[in-house]
This record gives sequence, structure tokens and C-alpha cells, in this order.
Amino acid sequence: MVKKVLVIIPPLTQLNAPYAAGPFLAGFLREHRVDAKLVDASLELALRVFSRRTLEQMVSQLAGSSARTMKKAAVGNLVKNADRYAQTIEPVVMFLQGRSPELAAKIAARRYLPEGPRFQVLGELQRAHGARDPLMGVFTPEEKERRARYLASLYVDDLVDAINGGIDGKFFLSRYAEKLAVSAPSFGPLRRALETEDTLVDQLIDELAGVMYEEHRPDLVALTVPFPGNVYGALRISRAIKKLSNGRTRIALGGGYPSTELREISAPEIFDYVDYIVLDHGLNTLLWLSQHDDPDGTRGLCRTFVRKNRKVIFVEGRPCGRKKLLHVTPSCAGLQPSRYISMAEVPNPMHSMWSEGWWNKLVLAHGCYWHKCSFCDTALDYIGQFSPASATKIVDSIEEVREATGEDNFHFVDEAAPPGLLAAVSEMLISRGVKIRWWTNIRFERGYTHELARLMARSGCVAVTGGMEGVTDRLLKLVNKGITLADAVKAMEAFSRAGIMVHAYLMYGIPGQTVQDTVDALEIVRRLFVRGYLKSAYWHRFALTAHSPMYRNPGKFGIRVHRSKFRGFARNEIAFDEPRGCDHEMLGAGLRAAIYNFVHGSGLDFDAQAWFSGDVPKPNIGALDFS
Repeated sequence: MVKKVLVIIPPLTQLNAPYAAGPFLAGFLREHRVDAKLVDASLELALRVFSRRTLEQMVSQLAGSSARTMKKAAVGNLVKNADRYAQTIEPVVMFLQGRSPELAAKIAARRYLPEGPRFQVLGELQRAHGARDPLMGVFTPEEKERRARYLASLYVDDLVDAINGGIDGKFFLSRYAEKLAVSAPSFGPLRRALETEDTLVDQLIDELAGVMYEEHRPDLVALTVPFPGNVYGALRISRAIKKLSNGRTRIALGGGYPSTELREISAPEIFDYVDYIVLDHGLNTLLWLSQHDDPDGTRGLCRTFVRKNRKVIFVEGRPCGRKKLLHVTPSCAGLQPSRYISMAEVPNPMHSMWSEGWWNKLVLAHGCYWHKCSFCDTALDYIGQFSPASATKIVDSIEEVREATGEDNFHFVDEAAPPGLLAAVSEMLISRGVKIRWWTNIRFERGYTHELARLMARSGCVAVTGGMEGVTDRLLKLVNKGITLADAVKAMEAFSRAGIMVHAYLMYGIPGQTVQDTVDALEIVRRLFVRGYLKSAYWHRFALTAHSPMYRNPGKFGIRVHRSKFRGFARNEIAFDEPRGCDHEMLGAGLRAAIYNFVHGSGLDFDAQAWFSGDVPKPNIGALDFS
């Protein structure tokens, strides 16, 4: 019987709340009477980085840097204002944690913080809004705390840029060493970095791993790795714990990244760092490992890679029981909401939902009820296998989690929340008198009527996000989105009139997308911002993935898939050619510039053609049905 399990969220993720998988795994194990502890190593690393001690170490290190490094604006700014940063860094972190609200007036007055290159955006805002105070058109006089949070976030971003430019090029605010893990065909570059790099941030991760090990002395470590930007941090931690425990601590790696990118792994070297690589939700495997001390056994494993006789083998095992996930109430025991860092890098309140404030995270349904979009990873379990929880179980969990954390804000982290289930949950929240604020991801479809939007708003819904991808009807049909533009517009209108903010995920570079399609999409999005139906949006570049219908049928979309460079490690994003494609690079630059301005409330009166550096046609969409 394994006595102690340590669930770790590795660096780096968003800093305002723990990534959802960690509390779910901890809650599941605790419900089965396993002694499970949860540590958010992402937060712990950030608190070490953004401290006076580390800042002084950074400045000392930068003093010996090359002239080329010192010419970088953020690096030069930090060195020049080193004393001011040393005096302000810890008070600013406390303010962003909500522990020093009295600092808001001081920060908002713009005489307290050193202002580096990131503050240049204030000049852009001043020109856009025509006010002497650049933030006058963004925040009301009463929004002093929000104004201060925005300025403090720019201050942190300046520090991040200085670290990236002069201390460790792997470091970003919510990801670390991401490039080493993005569709990495070979494990070699990651292994070399793990064994040779020793930056100040690397040292902090090693130090943190030692603290976690000494405090908990775990028999089993579960590293939940959602993104490429967590992989290096996870393996750095596992490397340190392996050494400290002389190999006695067993280590399991799971989460979104291995479940997406490591499904064909054959590189035995990674098992020098971990003992198990678990695919999909991994609950059965984790429970078995926590209850059986059998390092060489595989009987209880499910969808798990292990190394045997220097070769990687895959254990399919018994059914993994995805419905178990729907009956788990996440547990944040051991985590303190008051230690999390709430950022607002953009003044747009919808755009800041991901980084500002603590959000308790729950799942309404496993998978996507549509799961037919041609660009999506529909072959993967977490998308293609749909199972909803009951409204009763969801609201029971809401009440339990709220009681445990003392926080009323909830984020339902679904692939696409079903409208019928949202209606049932909303009605039950109202009938029980449960008062919360919540948001979730949806599909912009006709089921979201004015009545449903008002019901959701009454139950506490403040925002929704959803995919519009190519935007135009032709492209929505091409990617088999299952909605029309009219459906999306009517859903957005219903939400906006109910006081619910809306964010849209957009996509460019879709195979078959023309210049005209792209210009039309931008004009449609502009009109949605003008009408107030959209509060925020983001344009992603299309990526062909190995688990999508588009990859399985490239000829249908006019693309040629490149020969695989797979060398036994990660495989997800697939290189391809589009012989009849247009200049998506030029178009993407214009789209990003436009959406950046729209999110900041400017540029909404510009002609769509003005955003592009090359010649593009006028929009050809006619009137939109806003009725």
C-alpha cells in the first residue's frame, strides 16, 4: 500500500488559480481515502521569481552581461531602475494577491512603479481615446483598483521581458521552455536541456523540488501536464525528486500534453525521469498506483506507457471509466486562494477572465456533444467521448467547493457546455438560492435564446466563450462547425442583451480559406464589436493535428501532408503544404493588429482593408441579420 501521493501542477500555468486537473486528481484520490497532497508548483515558482531576493540576484547577474544583452529595452530598464524594482516587487505581488488593497491609489497615480517598455501601450491608448489621461477612456474614476491592477500587470510583464531577454530565454509568464516540447519529434533536445542548463530559474525549480520532497516525502508523485509549457518544468522536478529519493519515489506523468502528443511514444530515455506516462484522465491508473506498491507490475494500469527491458510498452488495461470524472468533486485543500496572483494585462474585462481573480473549476460534461469539427482533435477521448453530469451533482459540487475555498467564482472548463444542461444548472442554482459568478465555453448555436441567456444571467453567468473559427458561412460549413453565422450572431445578441460578456475564438489560415474569406471575416467581427455583441476575441493560426478529421482526409481540403519527422517522442502538429493557398502570414499580421485594437476599444471605424500591408479586396458580405 503506497502511503503518500503528491499531486503537482508543474510550472508554468496561469497564476490566478490552480489548473483544473490538479484539484480533480486530488479530490478523486481523497474520495478513495488516499493520503494525497496537492502542490501548485507553478505558483510557487512564480512567487520565488517575483521576490526581492531573486530580483537582486538577477540584477547582479545582468551586471556582467554583454553589451548586446544590455541593449535590450527591458533588460536595460531593469538594471537602470534596480533599486526601485527591489523596493516595489514584493508590495506589488501582495497587491496582485489582494492582500494590500491600500496600494491601489498609489499605483493608480503612476508615481510609485518604475515604468518600462510595456507602458508604451499607454501612449497608444492616449492617441486612440484622445484624452490627456491615457486610461480615462478605459476605466471610470471609480475603477481605481482595476486601473492599478492593469498598471501592476504591465510592471510584472516588464520583469518577465527582462528575465527572458537577459536571464533565461525559456521563461514566459505562463509557460516555461515551451519550444522544447511543441510537437518535438525527438526527446533529445529536452534531455540535453535538462542535463546541461542551469539558469537562475532552473535553480529555483530544483530548489522548489527539494522543498516539496522534504516536506511531503511522497511514495508516488503525479505530475499533471496540460501544455507544452509545463513539460520541461515537470521533468526538471521529476529529475530532482528521483535524485533526492534515490529512485524510490515513483513518478507518473499525465494530463493534456501526453494525452495529445505522446500517444505514440517509443523513446525509452524519458523513463529515466518518470516511471509511467498515463493517457487520458488516468483515474484508474492513479488509484491503482496509490494502492499497490508494485514497481514492476502492470496489472492495474490503464492506457499507460512503461519501460520494460529498455523498451517502451503500452498497457491498454481495463476500461478507464471516464464517467468517474463526472462524479469527482475537486479538492483544493492545501492551496490558499490569497496567495494567487491576479493579473490584468489588458484593460478589457472579458480578455482578463483567464488571468484575473480566483476561479473554482468544475466540469459539466466530459467531451464535446458535437465532436465533428474537421480541425479538432475529435479522435481523442477528452473531446470525442461525450458524457454529461447531472445538474444535481453539479450544483452539489458547486456548494461543496464554495464551502471549502470560501470563493464564489466558478469556471466550468468544458469543451462545449450543452445548452440544455446549462438551463438545468441555472434553474437549480436559482431554486436553491446559490449565488455565484460563473462562465464557461459554449457553441454559438440556436439553442441559446434570449430566454436561456436571461436565465443564465440570473443564475450568475457573467461571460461565455466560443469558437467561430473561419466566421463566414462558407468556412463554417467547410470545417463542419454545425452552426451558421446567423446562429452565432443571434446567440451573441442574446448574451449581450442579458449582460453576459462574449469572447470568440477565431481562426485564420484554414485550408481553402481565401483572401476574400479573410477580409469578410474581419469585417463581420468588426461589426460584432461595434454592436457590442463581442467584447473580446483572439485570432489563432490554423494548425493541422494528427487527431483531426482534416489530417485523416487531407485531399478533401486541398493539402499535402509532409513526410513525418517523428523520432519516438511527441507527435501532434503536422506540417503540410496548401498548393492553392494564399499569403496567410501577411493576412495574419493584419488580423492580429485589428483584434488587438478592437479589444482595446479602438480602430472600430477603420476600413477592413486598412489593417493589411498587402493588397486585399473590399469586404463582400452585405448586411448582417441583427434582428
